[in-house]
Amino acid sequence: MSVIEKNIYYVGVNDHAVDLFEGMYKVPDGISYNSYVIVDEKVAVLDTVDAAYGDQWLKNVREALGGRQPDYLVIHHMEPDHSANIQNFLKIYPDVQVVGNVKTFTMIGEYFGVDVKNKLTVGEGSVLELGRHSLKFVTAPMVHWPEVMISYDELTGTSFTADAFGRFGALDVDMPWEEEARRYYIGIVGKYGVQVQQLLKKVAALDIKRICPLHGPVLEGDLSRYVGLYDTWSSYRPEKDAVMIAYASVYGHTRAVAHMLADRLKKAGKQVVLRDLAREDRALCVADAFMCSKLVLASVTYNSEIFPCMREFIDCLAERNFRSRTVGFIENGSWAPVAAKLMRDRLSGCKDLNFIDGTVKVRAAFSAENELQLDALVEELVK
Repeated sequence: MSVIEKNIYYVGVNDHAVDLFEGMYKVPDGISYNSYVIVDEKVAVLDTVDAAYGDQWLKNVREALGGRQPDYLVIHHMEPDHSANIQNFLKIYPDVQVVGNVKTFTMIGEYFGVDVKNKLTVGEGSVLELGRHSLKFVTAPMVHWPEVMISYDELTGTSFTADAFGRFGALDVDMPWEEEARRYYIGIVGKYGVQVQQLLKKVAALDIKRICPLHGPVLEGDLSRYVGLYDTWSSYRPEKDAVMIAYASVYGHTRAVAHMLADRLKKAGKQVVLRDLAREDRALCVADAFMCSKLVLASVTYNSEIFPCMREFIDCLAERNFRSRTVGFIENGSWAPVAAKLMRDRLSGCKDLNFIDGTVKVRAAFSAENELQLDALVEELVK
């Protein structure tokens, strides 16, 4: 337990045992499951934690309560890493009133097979009075589940934002916020940029001084950096005038061409991010593609198709509404190079992509003809 502000306590936990978040995102530095307590004339506990950490969380809650009985359990988000201890909490505090929206209570029934009797249903603009503190609720559907809502305490300017503004990494690991927050956002929330934009517009009028997410650190001080990045990410605008080169190589020839391109771009003064899709973290690669203004896809032709890790990478981009970027292609195929066409076709559903016409077409190993093609690609990318 720790004090965030007078009468507002952090009672979350760190998880270093998890290796994959949501079954797919690598989290070498763990993850935090955040929960908060507001002690006033009425006492509110905000969200629970993952099932594996119920005992530790309940101990933290009891410490924050200081002998008081909680009046409310507020559920901002029903994903199991935040809701799994609702029943355990109600066994210990059976008189508590559970606060959620209509979809919250539907999901409680679906997950736990129970019908909450002592419940308070809230919606857009509802206010929960605690005394000096009060929580105003703002619905945030599909950021990133349909029942999500955030709350705002006007007294302290504290906003409890569910998964919005979350970050991978346990809180006892010192790390910059930006990279792991980007990987978290693009991977998990990135498909729902329109909904995030709607939420940002709703909260723009609120005087928010502190952001308390359900993962990652409490954000304080100048919040414009965090809000600005969320606006950029959810608008699908590139953060940097940079070129990401993502490659998939079998015997190293495609890899060599990708490195040649990176070296020539750097000499031309361009910032470059180079990723080996077969070996590097997929979520990081996807986040980098959204970060950069330009993308080059370099793939060997494999079984008359795109190399599998490249195909999966492109699908991840398309699922998250990849758009408004310049895209170039490098393909390799000893007898039937078709990867460039297939990669372009796979991106055809994405909006506002500018495809560079000239393709670097390698037949087995780099040739004199490829020199001219690579020079032309560099020229297009440095424009």
